[in-house]
Amino acid sequence: MKHTKILLAAAIAFTATTASAETLRWARAGDALTLDPHAQNEGPTSSLAHQIMEPLIIRDMTGKIVPALATEWGVSADNPNVWKFKLREGVKFHDGSEFDSEDVVFSLNRAMTKDSDFKELLASVKEVRADGKYGVDIETTGPNPIMPSNLTNMFILDKTWAETNNAVKVQDYEGGEETFAARNANGTGPYKLVSREPDTKTVLTMNTDYWGKDEFPMEVTEIIYTPIQNAATRVAAMLSGEVDFIQDVPVQDLERVNSTEGLTVKTAPQNRVIFFGMNSGDADLTSDNVEGKNPLADVRVRQAMNMAINREAIKKVVMREQSIPAGMIAPPFVNGWTETLDAVPTTDVEKAKALMSEAGYGEGFSIRLDCPNDRYVNDEGICQAAVGMLAQIGVDVQLDAKPKAQHFPLINNLETDFYMLGWGVPTYDSEYIFNFLAHTKGEKYGSWNGTRFSNADLDTKIQALASETDLEKRNGMIADIWKVVQDEQLYIPIHHQVLNWGLSSKVDTVVDPEDTAKFKYFKMSK
Repeated sequence: MKHTKILLAAAIAFTATTASAETLRWARAGDALTLDPHAQNEGPTSSLAHQIMEPLIIRDMTGKIVPALATEWGVSADNPNVWKFKLREGVKFHDGSEFDSEDVVFSLNRAMTKDSDFKELLASVKEVRADGKYGVDIETTGPNPIMPSNLTNMFILDKTWAETNNAVKVQDYEGGEETFAARNANGTGPYKLVSREPDTKTVLTMNTDYWGKDEFPMEVTEIIYTPIQNAATRVAAMLSGEVDFIQDVPVQDLERVNSTEGLTVKTAPQNRVIFFGMNSGDADLTSDNVEGKNPLADVRVRQAMNMAINREAIKKVVMREQSIPAGMIAPPFVNGWTETLDAVPTTDVEKAKALMSEAGYGEGFSIRLDCPNDRYVNDEGICQAAVGMLAQIGVDVQLDAKPKAQHFPLINNLETDFYMLGWGVPTYDSEYIFNFLAHTKGEKYGSWNGTRFSNADLDTKIQALASETDLEKRNGMIADIWKVVQDEQLYIPIHHQVLNWGLSSKVDTVVDPEDTAKFKYFKMSK
C-alpha cells in the first residue's frame, strides 16, 4: 500500500484546494498526444480536443449525428458534387474572435495537407470555398454520399490565431516536431484550456460564452485531466476519491470498483477492433532472423499466425470476459460488417504448423512484436499472450512494449514489421477502414497502413466508394474489397473492445461507443 500511495501522489498533481461539486476529475491510462487538432487521429487525442474545439457536425453520446458549428447541411440542388453547410452565427473563439466561413475553409484545407492524420477523410475533396460569411461549400470529385460522417472529428481552428502563432502548418508528430498548436489551443468548444502539462495534468474551465450553454447540461464547470498509466494506481485513485471518472477500469478490478459504495461501472461494446498488423510488402524484414526474404510476404505464414491465436483464451484469461473475439477489423457498428466476415477462425496449431512447412518455414523464424502499453485495454497483456501462442508454431516473438507516444510513430514511419493497433470507425462506414488501413500508403491515403500492402486495382475500388451514390451497388463494392482484405490476411483481428467506465455517484452519463467523453453532456450532483 505504501508503494501505491507514493505512485498515486506522483501521478496525480492536483491542486491543494478542495474541488467543488462542479469539478470533474478525469483519469485514463494515456494522455492526448498533441493539441494540434489535425496531427494525430487517435482516440484520447480527439477526446481531449472535443472539449476545447468543435467540428461542423458532431456525434452525441449515443452516436447520433447532430449539429455543431454547422446548423444545416445538404447536397446542392444545382450540383450533386457539392455539399452545402450553413454555419452557426454569433459563435466566438475562446480569445473572443468571431467564427465564420474563413475559419472553416482554412481548417479543412489544413486538414488535407501532408502531415495531417485526417487527410483520408477529405481525400475526395476538390475544393472548399466560402459561400458568404456563414456558408461553406465542399465540392468533391464525384457525389460523396457520406461526407457529413467524415466531418465529426474535423476540428475548426481560428485562421487568424493560427497565422499569428505560426501554426498554419500541421505539426509533424511522427517527425518529432514541436509547435505552438501542439501545446496551446483556441477553440469554440464548451471548455477553455487553463494549463497543459503533457503526461501529467491538463486543466480546463467552462467557456461561459459558449454558444450551447443553454442547450446542454453544462454542469461540469472545471475538468482536471490526469493520465495514470499504472492500472493499480488508477484504481486506487478512484477508490480513494481522488478522481471521479476513469475511462478504462482495468478488467481485473471491475467487481472491486463496482461493489464499492459511491462508485459504479458502466459497460458497453466499443466501436473499435484490436488487431495485429504484419509487414507483408517489403522484400526483407529488419526485425527477423531470415536473411534475404520476408516470411510475412507468404500468405500461408500470415494465415498460420492467424489460426495460432486463441481468441477465446485471450477473452477468458487476459480480458476476464470483457472482449468479443473478432474475425475482421471492423466493429459490428460499421456498414460492411457481416457475421460471416466476422466469424472467428478456429484455433488449429497443427494446421498452422502445416502451413508454415508448406511456406518453407517449418523450423520457424524470430521477429519483434511492437506493442503499446498505455493505449488499449490490457494491450501489453494481449501481446504477451500472443507471444506464447505463436511460439507453438515456431514463431519466436520478442515483445517490445512502450508508451503509445513512441509506439505509433513506428507504424506511421514504417519502422515496425509486426505491431498491435486498435481501430475505431467514427464514420460508421467501411470506407474509413479501407482509406487508412488497406489503400497503398501515400500522400492522401494509407497513413496507418504499416503492412506495406499495395494493390493498384484495390486502390481504385477503394477510391470509387467516395463517389458511389447507389448504396446497394456501393455495399457490393465494400463486400468485394473486404474479400480481398480477408483473403490476403492483411491483419490478424483479435477482438472487439468493450468499454468499462468507472464513475463516482456524483457523475451521470451514458457510455459513448466512440469512448469519447463529451463533458458538456455530463450531469453532476450538487
